[in-house]
Amino acid sequence: MSKEEVLLRIQAVLDQVLDAKGIPRVKLSEDVAVMDGTLPIDSLDLAQIVIELQSVTGRDPFRNGFVEFRTVGELARLFAA
Repeated sequence: MSKEEVLLRIQAVLDQVLDAKGIPRVKLSEDVAVMDGTLPIDSLDLAQIVIELQSVTGRDPFRNGFVEFRTVGELARLFAA
C-alpha cells in the first residue's frame, strides 16, 4: 500500500470516528499534527486508526515498541510499503 493509499485510509477511518461522535469531518494533510488538539480525536480514536491500518496493511511498525510520530504523514509512512 502506498503512502497516498494509507493517507486515504486514515481519512476514511477518521471520517467514521468523527461521524460516530457527531463532529464535523476534518480534511487531512500530511502536516496535520495527530495529537496536539488540531484533530478532534483522543488516544482511543488514534488507537482505532492504528488498528485499522495494521489490519489493512498487514504491517505492525510498533511490534518492537513505540515508534514516535507527530503528523499524519509520519503515521502514513510507518504503514506504507
